[in-house]
Amino acid sequence: MSGLTLSSFSFEDVPTSEIDAAEALYGGLADDVRTLNDLTIRTRVDADAVGEARALLQRAVALLAQDAPPGPAGIHYNDEGRSWNWGNAVVGVRNAVAPPVELEWHDDGTVGSALTLGAPYEGPPGSVHGGVSAMVLDHLMGETASARHSRVTVTGTLSLRYVQPLPLGPVRMAARIAEEAGRKVTVTAWISADTADATPSVEATGLFIVPRWAQEPDAPSGIGSLD
Repeated sequence: MSGLTLSSFSFEDVPTSEIDAAEALYGGLADDVRTLNDLTIRTRVDADAVGEARALLQRAVALLAQDAPPGPAGIHYNDEGRSWNWGNAVVGVRNAVAPPVELEWHDDGTVGSALTLGAPYEGPPGSVHGGVSAMVLDHLMGETASARHSRVTVTGTLSLRYVQPLPLGPVRMAARIAEEAGRKVTVTAWISADTADATPSVEATGLFIVPRWAQEPDAPSGIGSLD
């Protein structure tokens, strides 16, 4: 994270209405690819069906490749305070790898999310991969440290305790700020199956840092965690 600077953000002179429309358009495409990824894991169709599906996919690749600039998607913002991070591996609405996570900001200071981690996120049989749990918790905790996107934070350290396997399917996670000291913010969090009697499967504590450059007067607002 030490290489990130203010230049890592890109200003776009685009109205929010156009950004919302583009997000809906390409987000729908990403949803279709998420479904395709899940089906690719679970399907048992015969060779002819697989061959037909591959031909259709190759056609789709050719269509999408007509205008696909190289490099990362990056983080962008406009002068209306709207920011977008479509390539993010956790919340990127245009990234089929992302679940994606949608955050819930609560009045008591906690930040939560309900999501589904299905077959593409499997580690041990029937359970979510431990690295996936760490990834989504890290992002949630970074967003929590950002205090409703009022400051930029980056992960300093992350400690996880794997209590029990996290079953594939609907899960819920939550985080809160435990302590603040200068530019350091300590956050605690957990993730569990999304059932009434579920206990945490993974518990986490993280130290998040507000970079010095993010305290500059011209630092972009409306952008939270960079994870």
